[in-house]
Amino acid sequence: MNNKSEILHQQLDSRFPCISDLEKAARKNMPKFAFDYLQGGIGRETALHRNRVDLDAICLRPHHITQDFEPQLQTRLFDQTYSAPFGIAPLGLSGVIWPNAATLLARTSKKANIPFILSTVATTSLEDIAKEAPQTSWFQLYIPNDQTINSSLVERAKASGYQTLVVTVDVPALGRRDRDIRNGLAVPPKISLSNIIQAAMCPSWSLQTLANGIPEFENLKQYVPPKTDLRSSASYISALSRGHVSPERLQQVRDMWPGNLLVKGILNEQDAKTAKDIGCDGIIVSNHGGRQLDSVPSTAQTISQIRQSVGKTYPVLVDSGVRNGLDIARMLASGADFVFLGRGFAYGVAALGQKGADHAHHILLQELKNTMSQLGCPTPDLLPRTLIS
Repeated sequence: MNNKSEILHQQLDSRFPCISDLEKAARKNMPKFAFDYLQGGIGRETALHRNRVDLDAICLRPHHITQDFEPQLQTRLFDQTYSAPFGIAPLGLSGVIWPNAATLLARTSKKANIPFILSTVATTSLEDIAKEAPQTSWFQLYIPNDQTINSSLVERAKASGYQTLVVTVDVPALGRRDRDIRNGLAVPPKISLSNIIQAAMCPSWSLQTLANGIPEFENLKQYVPPKTDLRSSASYISALSRGHVSPERLQQVRDMWPGNLLVKGILNEQDAKTAKDIGCDGIIVSNHGGRQLDSVPSTAQTISQIRQSVGKTYPVLVDSGVRNGLDIARMLASGADFVFLGRGFAYGVAALGQKGADHAHHILLQELKNTMSQLGCPTPDLLPRTLIS
């Protein structure tokens, strides 16, 4: 980090010392329907709250009598060295959360040398993101029911230079989220008087939305039948990826994809073993941020058992509910090799644009370094010794 960046983050720290402060600013800058989409879970949001409760329940035992050290966060993953053991999770409808959000997050990932996963249903194309951050961008795939479209998406990812493909398997049906239903959130958004008033009260979001155009599913719109209006296009796209991902469908992707293949949405040992047996290069333990099924366990609750089921050397990554550097350390101590955050980085973008995305990374980096110093762990791989089981 250069001196100019250090000074900027010092100035921002006085106003935004933690992710929760960025969250408060984001809430003020975003229309309620957009913030509800980002913030909310499914049903009574029990799974969403369980993610937080179970992370808070993880206690770590420090080792104080040790040689002095400066924490080293560099992490080797899939033959690439990243500057920290955490990255940016995929965000669907990112352009509704904040105009051009995916591009801003990709730029942060490039500067910070951490991975950013672009969603199939982002509102920025995979080709554009690959140009922004060719070394740090991964592509997340919802496997379409149409094999021709599936093959096309995989080939586009190959041609754009992506090295890592992330297949998400935990959306066999669209999530029925009460907040979004009430708000009429869709692509295109439902134009209601309430939503118009909300947008008018957030001039920065509205002006940037006008400048960037109505958000669309940029990765999928070329597959929509011609002369289809926006609402019908959205219905067509939403139906493309419904249904479970069978072992056979996953094997087809494995056969097509020469790079690193991860499976996201793992919550039980059998699914983890199946992904490993098919030849996938790793898994992401995830409950989709509490957005798909309200009765699922938290990832903090399940990761230790999943780690045991696949062995010590198989790459196990994790997301869902992580909000700060201490949470990252908790997940690493519990058996994860790498941790992803979605909402935390989105708050930064909505609060301060590019500066906010960069500052979210700065906060997490400093919190993780501080936690590792307190625990007596010079490197992330030593964190499991601090876990109180």
